[in-house]
Amino acid sequence: MKIRTVQAFALAYPEPHYKGIERYITLARVEADDGTVGWGECISQFREAALATKLIIEQGLAPLLIGEDARDVERAWHKMLAHVWWYGPEGIAAFGVSAIDMALWDLKGKALGLPVCQLLGGKLHDKVVAMASFIFDMEDLDWTLNEFRWMVEQGYHYVKAGWGMHPDAVFGQDAARDIEYVRRIREVIGDDRELIVDTPGARNLWDVPTAIQRFRQLEPYRLRWIEQPLLPRDLEGHARLRAAVATPIGTGEDEWDVESYGRLIRSGGVDVVQIDPGRSHGITGSREVIRLLEVENLQFSLHTWSSALNTAASVHLLAISDHGVSMDLKPHESPMQHELVSDPWVQEGGYLAVRDAPGLGVHVREEIVRKYSFE
Repeated sequence: MKIRTVQAFALAYPEPHYKGIERYITLARVEADDGTVGWGECISQFREAALATKLIIEQGLAPLLIGEDARDVERAWHKMLAHVWWYGPEGIAAFGVSAIDMALWDLKGKALGLPVCQLLGGKLHDKVVAMASFIFDMEDLDWTLNEFRWMVEQGYHYVKAGWGMHPDAVFGQDAARDIEYVRRIREVIGDDRELIVDTPGARNLWDVPTAIQRFRQLEPYRLRWIEQPLLPRDLEGHARLRAAVATPIGTGEDEWDVESYGRLIRSGGVDVVQIDPGRSHGITGSREVIRLLEVENLQFSLHTWSSALNTAASVHLLAISDHGVSMDLKPHESPMQHELVSDPWVQEGGYLAVRDAPGLGVHVREEIVRKYSFE
């Protein structure tokens, strides 16, 4: 079963959860010589990154894989990483590897008639926690509260919001406003649901003393964790913060590969590690990170806020481990979640079922790929 073609598609779409702001992903389509097709994605996020990833996939990685056995996924993974040694393994190259790796797992599962989680070692869970995740409007408390109220009505047990609709109004900038938002949100959702807030750590809003103060001020509201409180690269700062506060720290969505996750884990500054299979070298790379976390007895959550393909990969990765907590899920309909596939993910009672369908378990509508593609 040989790989016949590897194609990439840069997609632009309006994101309803960001009030229609245009966002970008890159898809990989891998076809075997018997006609079996696998799809994968990366969360390339910006227009130029999506186009650059398409070029890397089609001109850099595809020639390595044409003619290879489509079932030898890890061989392909190692081959791609060996190739990008000079301009990777982080950044655009990591996006390309992630998308192709995901597509290859999808293809292999379809070829063998098995869901990806069984290919990865076996399904431990029949359902996984869906964490409703959206963007704060830090200028409209009533709107934000109504979103949380609606998510409670939908049955979510884990709810999260972060950042802000505008760069000059984000969570983390104003202590009094942040505390008021969290206090009111806790009133709306009650005591039985898990609440997570996501701060723009990459914006460097808090130093360690400020983060310690904010964590302690928010402690009465029983946050499950606070995400990205500091610059992601400040591993020593995260360790100091973790030693000083009771609320767990979540971080890791900015990491790229097993090596960088290893540094994060060894730093002692994280409780819940965020992994994104559309960024961290695909399903293979994410599985390797999960193995590290299991050894260190840490928890993880899947950062997946892009398309139904990344959602599918995250479901399968949560299904194979007892250390997974939850995965992000867009609570409202979105083009990449509901148009892109003919069988979109639907949460029930705050969970997503682990599908037994072969591969990733979703069917990509190629006419929708063409609809949102750009050059």
